[in-house]
Amino acid sequence: MNLKILFLSIYGSLAIGLSAQPAHMELTLEQTIALAKHQSPDAQTARHSFRSEYWNYKYYKANYLPTLSLTSNPYLDRAINKITMGDGSVNFVEQNLLNTDLTLSLTQNVSWTGGTFFLETSAQRMDLFSKRTTSWQTSPVNLGYRQSLFGYNNLKWNRRIEPIRYLEARKTYVETLELVAVKATKRFFDLANAQSNYQTATINYAHADTLYHYAQGRYNIGTITENEMLQLELNKLTEETNCMNAGIEVDNCMQALRSYLGIQDDAELTVKVNDRVPHFQVALTEALFLANENSPEIQNMKRRKLESESSVAQARANAGLKADVYLRFGLTQTAGKLSDAYQRPLDQQYIRLGISLPILDWGRGKGQVRVARSKRDLVYTQVEQNRTDFELNIRKLVKQFNLQAQRVHIATRTDETALRRNDVARRLYLLGKSTILDLNASISEKDAARRAYLVTLYNYWSLYYTLRSLTLFDFETNTALTENEQLLID
Repeated sequence: MNLKILFLSIYGSLAIGLSAQPAHMELTLEQTIALAKHQSPDAQTARHSFRSEYWNYKYYKANYLPTLSLTSNPYLDRAINKITMGDGSVNFVEQNLLNTDLTLSLTQNVSWTGGTFFLETSAQRMDLFSKRTTSWQTSPVNLGYRQSLFGYNNLKWNRRIEPIRYLEARKTYVETLELVAVKATKRFFDLANAQSNYQTATINYAHADTLYHYAQGRYNIGTITENEMLQLELNKLTEETNCMNAGIEVDNCMQALRSYLGIQDDAELTVKVNDRVPHFQVALTEALFLANENSPEIQNMKRRKLESESSVAQARANAGLKADVYLRFGLTQTAGKLSDAYQRPLDQQYIRLGISLPILDWGRGKGQVRVARSKRDLVYTQVEQNRTDFELNIRKLVKQFNLQAQRVHIATRTDETALRRNDVARRLYLLGKSTILDLNASISEKDAARRAYLVTLYNYWSLYYTLRSLTLFDFETNTALTENEQLLID
């Protein structure tokens, strides 16, 4: 009985949830972009990518902070082993021992040298089961330093590269959201154009049907020719076909917009186009300055140049003299009891220096350095070309955008004029003062003007958000575009 009640409750909740889903949604461009930035696949991918870069950056910063670790490597050895005796002879001796140890260490990397300081304290216990004895070795304190001389300093180069990489990731996220707005704008106007075509085709079909039936009466009394009558019938059939094709186009564009916005249900979408666009001019010098300051492309160029320099430094380090130094100073003692192992500790020192100098490598090291230099020079050339192309793109976009608002105004006037001309042409035809050719021409001009108007409006908003993506700046409100880092990583 309880399971039945539970099932009915779940079914009722699902039914309520399904009935609460909107059957129809009307979206403006602003609402479409807001939804796309929140739940589109591109926006979600951008958030995950930024989180990954954020934790990579935290990992990088942790390399320059002290690290405290506790280690232990216990082992049991019960076997016959080869042992060197005190007189130099070698015997096979049965051993049965348990070794346990515990080490607490504090390490600190030094970025400007690439070395590592460490401070340790440890204790080790050995149990010989064959002799039933226990011994302890303790090192109350050990201070040491390890360093690779003349080698590649990864810590130094990471300190120069990683902050730029993280800044690039932050700016890339903001840029991606603006590019999401561009894609959402494209799908929004695809649906707007499809809906406009469907509406136009429906109106044209209604007018064609009306004219066809009106012309039948005129044909019967002989005031129009058979050719004109057939032309009107052909117009009616053409507009009927256009209606069906436009309906299919609306469904396809609606599905594409739903998919991009992450809308899971089959809600019918209707887009509402705002005829007004903001009127402002973008100063070219300001746009260039903001793009060079804010664009992730600039950070990408800086990072690529530093990475190429890092590769050259690594090739040089691998090709030349290598030396490793290891220093350790501390105290140690052994005893049969743990407490006695900390009494009167003895000092200990350990110094190791390893040197490796290639004498004959048949030019491998020199070749690696030359390859790294060549790649670095190539990167510098590519970066300079990319910067030139980047600035040329900014100049082109600014010029196009500054003209686009006027183009929208002209397209609006053209659309209104073509619509009025079509109304006049239709009335003149009904009065018998115009030919079918004039009527068809006015219909074609009206439809073309409407499509051109929507294309011009789309171009305005596409340029608007593309310019924002390159400068990370809202010129309409004079505010910088930033991200809320805390919300992204939660």
